[in-house]
Amino acid sequence: MASAIPLIGGIPAGPELLIILLVLVLLFGANKIPKLARSTGQAMGEFKKGREQVEDELQQMQGDDEAESTIDTDSTLDDEDADLETDTEKETSA
Repeated sequence: MASAIPLIGGIPAGPELLIILLVLVLLFGANKIPKLARSTGQAMGEFKKGREQVEDELQQMQGDDEAESTIDTDSTLDDEDADLETDTEKETSA
């Protein structure tokens, strides 16, 4: 039986990695590669912070929606209690 050949390769290792590093050195120069790596890391960090802020805001909005629904329910119950008291007062005074 023939072994399965993956359609898409995995993470480059060995000779492939050396070729990629050589191409990077030729394109950017040996001095600019650390700067490029540093700026890429900073950009990824900023993206992560932004994503976390959006997630926090969404959670706060969901919490606010739940609090509003609880408040609406409580105010509805208070209105019903007031209506019952008014009906009871009308029956007593009649």
